[in-house]
Amino acid sequence: MLVKTYCAAVNGMEVTTVTVEVSITRGVMYHLSGLGDTAVKESHDRIAAALLNTGHKFPSADITANLSPADLRKEGSSFDLPLAIAILAANEDMQTDHLAQYMLVGELSLDGTLQPIKGALPIAIKARAERFKGLIVPKANEHEAAVVDTLEVYGMSNISEVINFLNGKYQPEPCYVNTREEFYNNQYVSDLDFADVRGQENVKRALEVAAAGSHNVIMVGPPGSGKSMMAKRLPSILPPLALSESLETTQIHSIAGKLKKDTGLITQRPFRSPHHTISEVALVGGGNNPMPGEITLAHNGVLFCDELPEFNKHTLEVLRQPLEDRNITISRAKYTVTYPCSFMFVASMNPCPCGYYGDPTHHCVCTPGQIQRYLSKISGPLLDRIDIQCEIAPLPFKDLSQAKAGESSAVIRERVIKARTIQTERFKDYPEIHCNAQMSERMIHQFAEPDSRSLDLLRAAMERLKLSARAYNRILKVARTIADLDGSEKVQSHHIAEAIGYRNLDRGDWAERGI
Repeated sequence: MLVKTYCAAVNGMEVTTVTVEVSITRGVMYHLSGLGDTAVKESHDRIAAALLNTGHKFPSADITANLSPADLRKEGSSFDLPLAIAILAANEDMQTDHLAQYMLVGELSLDGTLQPIKGALPIAIKARAERFKGLIVPKANEHEAAVVDTLEVYGMSNISEVINFLNGKYQPEPCYVNTREEFYNNQYVSDLDFADVRGQENVKRALEVAAAGSHNVIMVGPPGSGKSMMAKRLPSILPPLALSESLETTQIHSIAGKLKKDTGLITQRPFRSPHHTISEVALVGGGNNPMPGEITLAHNGVLFCDELPEFNKHTLEVLRQPLEDRNITISRAKYTVTYPCSFMFVASMNPCPCGYYGDPTHHCVCTPGQIQRYLSKISGPLLDRIDIQCEIAPLPFKDLSQAKAGESSAVIRERVIKARTIQTERFKDYPEIHCNAQMSERMIHQFAEPDSRSLDLLRAAMERLKLSARAYNRILKVARTIADLDGSEKVQSHHIAEAIGYRNLDRGDWAERGI
């Protein structure tokens, strides 16, 4: 007897419906075709044990199973459930009336329990697009998949529940998630607030400008000056995720298997902070089975690289193209996948190996050669993609103990949202552009052209401070954002002056030290 069940394969961000075909004839062999990986091929042993331990018998017959389309790579253990159900149905041990109405995914334990899988949310979106009546998933994935409306999502604990459900003997209620209520009720949940940061008003201002225009930023200062503390609070002043952004971000984390149990939508902007020993593959994605890297997990959020010069130089260089294109295409012999990676790049570093170069309270013990080698790990092309560069001075104890609490993140965020609203209106005719940091050179001339006075100021500053030519466009982008925060339609000279102040690493003294 020939029976078909339906599931899905996830490759990169693409989801393809897979038809599981099982035919049983007289014999004793088991044949599985369809370009499955090792986990798929091992499903035979898991299915046989699961059926035996739940009171069912694995057929003693010649079984041919095919995963169609046969030329598409299938990876992972999510094919266990549809294969097991198809085998039982082909052996006439259960009804086949409802098999065409549901998509099935799930990994089987040897006792028949359904284990969670990766990618339940994009699979649910595909099931709805293919007009399936419902989706059957492991219990741990039901909340995640139920985010998709107009699709019945059933979370099952074991294979016996699935069999009884398809036989009409078990009628559970489909899982329901009020997507919008869950989304809007959890947008501003954060334990980190800028009110905790004492002093450092100039750095907080720089981070506000960075958030308002989605500019990349690097902070340079001695140990203990608050670089990491402020970077971790940056997501608290970013605009809230739009529902479409939340859904896209949740899909990425679902594919990577990063969603916690009973998690529906991700409502907070991601903040990823990889260790400096991270490999290139872990950073950009890929591997034997393609998976999103840290830059993709930071999509619509922040990628924070603490102690930037400690990262491998070749690893840092792979960031150059994603920072420019905001997506990453990974091509290997067996696959090609494209992942989105539109994120704010935030970095911090010490001014020298010991950390105390230029610190008035500590003596630097580094030689000029050591400082130059340390700073030269950050290449000019990478630095060119960082709009805001600011130095941080340590806060004296007297100021630290007496300083009042700063503005709260909520107050700063309101200004940032107002500036982003202006940008949304400005770029309404450019669907690919969402903020000032993404402006092309032509758009800079259209929206951020300085007047004659500002141009004179910019020319004088570039000559006096020995700013590089590549800083020109970056300064204009940042000045446009500062003008938006002021509610100014035109970029004025004081906006240009503040933007020039954020190019510290382009100044002559830094260039002499290796950058």
